[in-house]
Amino acid sequence: MSVVGYTRVSTQDQNLDSQIDALTRAGAQHIYSDKATGKNAARPGLVECMKFLREHDTLLVYSTDRLGRSMTDVVTIVEKLRQRGVEFTSLTEPFDTTTPGGELFFHICAAFAQMNGRIISERTRAGLASAKARGRLGGRPTVMTPERVAVAQRMRAGKATWESIAATLQVGESSVRRALGTRDDPGIVDELASTAAPNCPRDLVPMTLRDNPARWVCDQCGLVNL
Repeated sequence: MSVVGYTRVSTQDQNLDSQIDALTRAGAQHIYSDKATGKNAARPGLVECMKFLREHDTLLVYSTDRLGRSMTDVVTIVEKLRQRGVEFTSLTEPFDTTTPGGELFFHICAAFAQMNGRIISERTRAGLASAKARGRLGGRPTVMTPERVAVAQRMRAGKATWESIAATLQVGESSVRRALGTRDDPGIVDELASTAAPNCPRDLVPMTLRDNPARWVCDQCGLVNL
């Protein structure tokens, strides 16, 4: 049964001595440290600390914000420790799972963290629904501009393959498929073909694509001059 300390400061310029001294006075026998922000997932000191902890050990910190960037993070870490039989104590807060009062405080904090997570989730869903109702969708803007879609449709009507269309437009094949809303559907291809000019006049016009200034395409059938 050991008391294991963990200390952290946000920058390399800050000093860990005050935290280490406080934990040592409180009985910490082993102390692990990090110099990184709380939101930085790469905290090797914390990783090694977690590996060292054994059942019936106690993790000791100066304050909970040294362990995680939010109460939700702290509760998640403490809950994982609890499942391993490891206790948790904060020197400056009533966070001590070795006592009935401290354990009750932990459960209260866990309930608030869970409630806060649900509130954030509900707000996010409400915001997405509101944006969708106004015609705004999340995610990156599509690379398939109206001009690219028009060219892709004409090329597909001319029996061009998805691969050749994607290469011509300099986009991914999946982007072309999504934009046209079909995956080698013969019915749709035939429908597109029926709208193409029966006899291509080879009346080539410049592609209206900024990244393809040297390429030309038939405005009626989609034949491309590479």
